[in-house]
Amino acid sequence: MVAGSVLLLSLALTIWVDPIWVWLSVFVALNQIQSAFSGWCPMMWILEKLGLKPA
Repeated sequence: MVAGSVLLLSLALTIWVDPIWVWLSVFVALNQIQSAFSGWCPMMWILEKLGLKPA
């Protein structure tokens, strides 16, 4: 849910603010690809440190 929300926000910022925001979309996509191969997601680590439990 976090990745999808950041991706949509990034695309909106790219369209309405500045095209440089497309790099945030690229970062999210690369993070999802590395997570698929490694099984480790930095956002899950951050959420766990904040005390949230994965679903």
